[in-house]
Amino acid sequence: QVQLVESGGGLVQAGGSLRLSCAASGRTFSRNAMGWFRQAPGKEREFVAANSWSGGSTYYADSVKGRFTISRDSAKNMVYLQMNSLKPEDTAVYYCAARLFQGTVVSGKASDYNYWGQGTQITVSS
Repeated sequence: QVQLVESGGGLVQAGGSLRLSCAASGRTFSRNAMGWFRQAPGKEREFVAANSWSGGSTYYADSVKGRFTISRDSAKNMVYLQMNSLKPEDTAVYYCAARLFQGTVVSGKASDYNYWGQGTQITVSS
């Protein structure tokens, strides 16, 4: 089992930055690929960013590429999402997710992920 708890959400003006954190518990964290997804009101959950279990491979949605950075600190069982140049369309609930997979291929499919956090709200004002 892996438990995930997100933090760092809030209200920010367009052009600003935020860093989300995801604290993971469970002995197998270092073997998990990790991802971030988001869901805006009235929309389906969408992929944002992910990295492989080693952190060596990363994958980003086109909408956030160049603005968001995913990273992990396996020693602390933490995953981060640094978000820069935020736009109003980034407003959503952001979810951390873990995938029990040790390959190098990084997935952007929500159905590939086994565990989910409760989500944290990001609101970007114009």
